[in-house]
Amino acid sequence: MRFLNFLLFSTVLIITLLSTSTVTEAATFEIQNDCNYTVWAAARPGGGRRLTTGQTWTINVENGTAGRIWARTNCSFDGSGRGSCQTGDCSGVLQCTASGEAPATLAEYSVNAFNNQDFLDVSLVDGFNVPMEFSRPSAGCTGGIRCAADINGQCPPELRAPGGCNNPCTVFKTSGYCCTSGVKCEQTYLARFFKDMCPDAYSYPQDDQTSTFTCPSGGNYRVIFCP
Repeated sequence: MRFLNFLLFSTVLIITLLSTSTVTEAATFEIQNDCNYTVWAAARPGGGRRLTTGQTWTINVENGTAGRIWARTNCSFDGSGRGSCQTGDCSGVLQCTASGEAPATLAEYSVNAFNNQDFLDVSLVDGFNVPMEFSRPSAGCTGGIRCAADINGQCPPELRAPGGCNNPCTVFKTSGYCCTSGVKCEQTYLARFFKDMCPDAYSYPQDDQTSTFTCPSGGNYRVIFCP
């Protein structure tokens, strides 16, 4: 009986240590609204949260998680969390479980995806609605990502949308713009508009070389709307 009690104690201790290790290695994302208007932050996984100017929302994710964070604008939800947003809407609910509708600026990440590295990017492949910064306060990253240009104000006429600026893939839906069907894409003049405005962000689906950044796993991150 004493041996069984010892075995049970040892098992609980091991599980506790493993659980503690998992929590330690998980990443935290602090999402901050510095816009002078309210946004409805969205995260997949994570859900959603209304953020007035200056408010923050923190989400925690485990190793191996790939996800995205974005802002929704001009939203209206009822008491049950159902409604709609002008940009970034996710199936008409406050707590997102699906990706947002274009146009929306995206912060994308993959935690401990390979060789103890986190991968992160800001993507304009779904268009642009709100300026964004995606960074980690601690050292060791290949860079922070900032996309704060006035893309909505300078959006080409053919890409304009209420509350944002569409990516050409969303508008024209061709393999040349969307890089579908195994097609190798080149940067088009419309994609170049986004790249010139935000050099660190993805401007089209195969814009990997200048748009993917890495950090050692185990750190915490900050996403700022309207930096």
